[in-house]
Amino acid sequence: MAANILKNTFSSLHSKNFRYFWFGQFISVIGTWIQRTAQTWLVYQMTNSALLVGVLAACQFIPIIFLTLIAGTVIDRHPKRQILILTQFGFLLLGLAMTLLVFFKVVQYWQILIIALATGVLQSFDTPTRQSFVFELVGPKNLLNGISLNSSIFNLAKIIGPSIAGILITSVSMAACFLINTLSFLAVLIGLFFIDNIPANVKSKKATVLKDVKEGINYIVHHDSIKLSAELMMIICTLNFNNNVIIPVYAKTVLHGGAQTFATLQSAVGIGSLIAALVMGYLSRFGSNRKLYLGVSFGTVILQSSMIFVKAFSIALVIMILIGFCNMVFLNQSNASFQYSIPNELRGRIMSVYVLLNQGSTPIGSVYVGAIMDIFSGLFGFPACGLLALILLVPLTIKHKELISQWISGKEPLINAH
Repeated sequence: MAANILKNTFSSLHSKNFRYFWFGQFISVIGTWIQRTAQTWLVYQMTNSALLVGVLAACQFIPIIFLTLIAGTVIDRHPKRQILILTQFGFLLLGLAMTLLVFFKVVQYWQILIIALATGVLQSFDTPTRQSFVFELVGPKNLLNGISLNSSIFNLAKIIGPSIAGILITSVSMAACFLINTLSFLAVLIGLFFIDNIPANVKSKKATVLKDVKEGINYIVHHDSIKLSAELMMIICTLNFNNNVIIPVYAKTVLHGGAQTFATLQSAVGIGSLIAALVMGYLSRFGSNRKLYLGVSFGTVILQSSMIFVKAFSIALVIMILIGFCNMVFLNQSNASFQYSIPNELRGRIMSVYVLLNQGSTPIGSVYVGAIMDIFSGLFGFPACGLLALILLVPLTIKHKELISQWISGKEPLINAH
């Protein structure tokens, strides 16, 4: 029984190419979370402003708004492995720059913003490439499992990365966090070099970029389930994925803690997300679960709204785990809605829209919640996002009531991996 559960949960790892990709990414993403945690805490210490922390998060994701759709056409025209090698090497150079600035104690806020913008440019190409590359590594049968396991490394890194960052910040130095991140990109580069040549789904370059972008968007607009998923992401990802901005302010102003409290709460979100990724990995053989998808959509906004009453560390820790669980299942099911039953030649462009909705909406939410916490207090960060999302979900539910009824009743054909 246990052997079957493990086999079903980790079925994608039977692919040698996916194993190389998965392990390389795992090490690299731990480094990314170490840097992200240290960078957020560094900026909050330098500025003592939640709004400026929000501006930092916005800078990292602003390029995604303008570049991701164009990146989708590039991804469909070129081998994804080559694109990933270039983006990962670029991340390595940016990590090195940040390490040197912090080590020599010459770092300034504007420099961090410039590095964040450059990181955002690379992410505009890297993230949709990684999302669509999973299909080429595991094929349609194991796609949902591959999505779940690919998510699991990011969420395990959310647990490990912030914890290591908290220890390094308090016991070693801030610069050590950035150095580890820089070195971690070597792991994913090595993994990519070991991947065998696989058939790449590369589109003809005859069409214009604008025409390519329009073709991908039209496909989403004219397929109701993907369209509803896109609209759900527009609300949830904009308002309910701002932990990096809210948690450091909440940890300091409400819980009266320091870097370790911040890192522990971040890790708690990662624990919830990891549990969700492993559960979804096991459930992937049953296909997508629409009821669960809707449940976590409303679950995360209700949980975040309830944070207005939470001033105890232990309760906050539990809710962070639940929020992490809901958010991970939400992204997993959204990813499945976008990836299944789409033409391979459109995969890069459609996944670029997914990334745009997932990360490109961050600047709006980050600045909004940063301003709310500066005007009121850190206690209002989560509730301001949760309540606004809940208000916006009501008209969306009414608009799509027939499709949502089909999702709940199971009459709509389930997305199936087989």
